[in-house]
Amino acid sequence: MNDITEELLANFHAAIDTYPDFPTKGILFRDVSPLFRDINLLNQGVVILESRFNFDQIDIIVGIEARGLPIASLLAKSTNKPMVMARKSGKLPGKVKQKQYGLEYGNAAVEIQVNAISQGKKVLIIDDLLATGGTARATSDLVTDLGAEVCGLAFLVELAGLNGRDMLSHDAQIESLITLPAGKT
Repeated sequence: MNDITEELLANFHAAIDTYPDFPTKGILFRDVSPLFRDINLLNQGVVILESRFNFDQIDIIVGIEARGLPIASLLAKSTNKPMVMARKSGKLPGKVKQKQYGLEYGNAAVEIQVNAISQGKKVLIIDDLLATGGTARATSDLVTDLGAEVCGLAFLVELAGLNGRDMLSHDAQIESLITLPAGKT
């Protein structure tokens, strides 16, 4: 990671809070919320993610609810690209396409409005954290089902040992700012 200095890497690590037994017993939850309170650190993270992708080859940025949405919005503004929301079930009006998936601690569904992404578009998907890969995979599948191409996925944090990358397309570029160990309480 030659684009992140040791000091910046340490600052990213320090900004991630850890909560044992959340949302269920046995889960060690990594919370990126403090990054959103440190505007300088957040801006640096967005600049680094932006530098890792060729935005001339990206048509749309998809942000995954909840913490992926502000990151995607910042990248969309910075790169002058449209942003589409991938939200939890029942949160979007109109006709939607839905995909069910498993989480480390349960099941969920993600939806995208069917008119939000045109066929043939190249899409970058953004989320805060890559753990088991279920949410990112479901979102990727939705994008593909809508006739678009997932060319990249970006995360602030990746949890090592949960094999989330293995769930994602190997044709797409996958980038994370930092990697933290996954853990059980």
